[in-house]
Amino acid sequence: MGRWEPDAVGRLRAAAVDLYVEKGFDQATVTDIAERAGVTPRTFFRYFADKREVLFSGSVDLQKAVVTALEEAPETATPYEAVWAALEAASTMIGQNHDWSRMRNEIIMANAELQERELIKLAALAAAMAEGLRVRGVKEPDASLTAEVGIAVFRVAFGRWVAGPANRKLTRTMRQCFDRARALI
Repeated sequence: MGRWEPDAVGRLRAAAVDLYVEKGFDQATVTDIAERAGVTPRTFFRYFADKREVLFSGSVDLQKAVVTALEEAPETATPYEAVWAALEAASTMIGQNHDWSRMRNEIIMANAELQERELIKLAALAAAMAEGLRVRGVKEPDASLTAEVGIAVFRVAFGRWVAGPANRKLTRTMRQCFDRARALI
């Protein structure tokens, strides 16, 4: 496949994930990924800063969607309901491709460096939600506690979803976990 073929980003992502599964994240090189995708390493670096970014490049868009949904939650929403609205937006974005999410999760769970990066991403989401709650007038420590509980529920729901059948909806799994957490608390 030549460089002029469409969807270089999609081909690079697919090639990277295939190679991470085949060889392991540490053994797969940018050159391997580019070659498999039919592009040059230079093209790879036009889209991704490094080979980790293939797995994390959507983080900024995800955080924007979460913050926007939190801001747009009804004024009458409780902090927990506002966090649910934010993470429902996240689950709608992430839940569109079960196979990609499952493979991505397996790659991350097999590599400590990637696990750390995933935790940093989740901490940034929690911080953004806590700030959004403070803007809504929620005082501390309630804003931070609610955001952190939301992220904990998100992690559990995501883990259950990727381990389950492909036809299960992430939003539904998330709702079940949010309802269960509310009942427990």
